[in-house]
Amino acid sequence: MSRRGDTLAVIPAFNESARVDAVLSRLRVVAPKVDVVVVDDGSRDDTAARVRAHGVAVVSHPFNLGYGAALQTGYKWAVAGGYDYVVQLDADGQHDPADIPRLLEPLKAGRADVAIGSRFVEPSGYRMGWMRDAGRRLFSAVLRLSGGPRISDPTSGFQALVRPAFELGTGDFFPSDFPDVDVLLTLARHGLRLVEVPVRMAPNAGTHVSMHAGLRTLYYPYKMLLATYRSALGPAMPRRTSAVAKGEP
Repeated sequence: MSRRGDTLAVIPAFNESARVDAVLSRLRVVAPKVDVVVVDDGSRDDTAARVRAHGVAVVSHPFNLGYGAALQTGYKWAVAGGYDYVVQLDADGQHDPADIPRLLEPLKAGRADVAIGSRFVEPSGYRMGWMRDAGRRLFSAVLRLSGGPRISDPTSGFQALVRPAFELGTGDFFPSDFPDVDVLLTLARHGLRLVEVPVRMAPNAGTHVSMHAGLRTLYYPYKMLLATYRSALGPAMPRRTSAVAKGEP
């Protein structure tokens, strides 16, 4: 696929044939200069065929490896393609591609290295169940107490990253399942600047199963606490910069 700009949208997808068409059509309208790769994480439906019908690049895993593994494949695609920025968003329509310029603005202005699309940094009317909201508050506190920044929406998957940040995400530390608070802490401990940008998100589609649902509601906090503890014990690094982040040609 030919490169059109400096930004790549990475969209992990697993059995999203019913929703991915609308996401790609919306992207074409509101962000026509952003290149797109969809990482088909072992879907059993025709997700990959629907993506190709839009003329969009698709990388298919032979079987389901996990959301984090799909993101990392997208990061590696961005590194190989020489992109300066990555925007990651879901294939289910929860994230509005019209917010992509708002996420990229602090990065291109040199004020931040990672922008997190937040449902809670400003009132947006978004509501989540009490258990998920309690988890959000818990892990926001865990991140802060571990030396990370104050992030009100630490499980948001709608993010923009400069090249040093997504290059770091290609490392072995990156989890294959839930890249959440532990990854944010690792990025911060490598000196990368994280900010929240207010966005609006749609609730999950009724047929869409959250990656934090079912028995994963028990496994997720256990795993995340261990992973965040590991990240907190890692050595702090000086801030990683790039020519783009410093505003150089």
